[in-house]
Amino acid sequence: MAWPCSSAVIDSIGSAQKAHEAWSTVANTIAGFEPVTMVCNPEDEGTARGYLAPEVTLITHPIGDSWMRDAGATFVVNEAGALGGIDWTFNGWGGRTFPEGAADALLARRLISETGATRIPSKLVNEGGGIHVDGEGTVLLTETVQLNHNRNPSWTRAEVEAEIHARLGTRKAIWLPRGLLGDTMDNGTDGHVDTLANFVKPGVVVVHGQPDPNHPDHQTATEIEAILRRETDAKGRPLEVIVLNGPEGLFEDDGTPMPCSYVNFSFVNGGVVLCGFGTPQDAEVESVFRRLFNDRTVVMVPALNIFKGGGGVHCITQQEPLCQTNGA
Repeated sequence: MAWPCSSAVIDSIGSAQKAHEAWSTVANTIAGFEPVTMVCNPEDEGTARGYLAPEVTLITHPIGDSWMRDAGATFVVNEAGALGGIDWTFNGWGGRTFPEGAADALLARRLISETGATRIPSKLVNEGGGIHVDGEGTVLLTETVQLNHNRNPSWTRAEVEAEIHARLGTRKAIWLPRGLLGDTMDNGTDGHVDTLANFVKPGVVVVHGQPDPNHPDHQTATEIEAILRRETDAKGRPLEVIVLNGPEGLFEDDGTPMPCSYVNFSFVNGGVVLCGFGTPQDAEVESVFRRLFNDRTVVMVPALNIFKGGGGVHCITQQEPLCQTNGA
């Protein structure tokens, strides 16, 4: 994870205290299941330590933003059980005006070095929140991210797929057309898949739902659900699709619906950490996950302030597999 430091994120949330509380709650919750490492700027070390549980390891390194899923490495394991870290090319979500972007462009390389993994460089401009895999050869992507001219203007769809498959070890890509409206605005990601759909197990995918026909995300959610219901995975199995209707009544100050999504959860050892928003849909979604994962502890953490900053639990975390050997 990466400690909140961006003035844009903190201003969107309302205060540094709210941002620190939101990120530390996620870190401290996950620390109850598995080791957690938090990266922070050197000048933030004292503040971060005051919020974080003793079990959370804190390391200092220059960072410009707090979305570890996107700027951090994507870790993979090869057939021999060795750890590798994919170092995607990071350009600040399509080259938006992020003066701190240079520091984040180097973050993945630092983390790969810290873990002892083999660095796997990629010239593809990509972010971890823009991909979801099932662990058996299938990857979910969005056309407005990897195929966007602000990321990979000279790449064809076939070239993007080939690079994704080569780095992730996947064999089939399922393309979704776009993201939620609130995630395509000026401070968004152009439509990351991690607010749209996510595999909960091979062959089973949860998808963001919006039943209100007057909601601007209704058409997108309906279209994506239909695409996934028609699709098969890399092994040829029809996908089982479970709809998680988004929380109701959450809007930006300008009236734009916030891209709040229950799809943006994180697996941890022995558990699942869900986004909660204080709406009636929270209990419904928690019940769905308890049925899906009767062998895991399901925990819901307050995520509204994280989404005010631009993402959710999945966006601020990045898992590192435990391997017996290094080098993929």
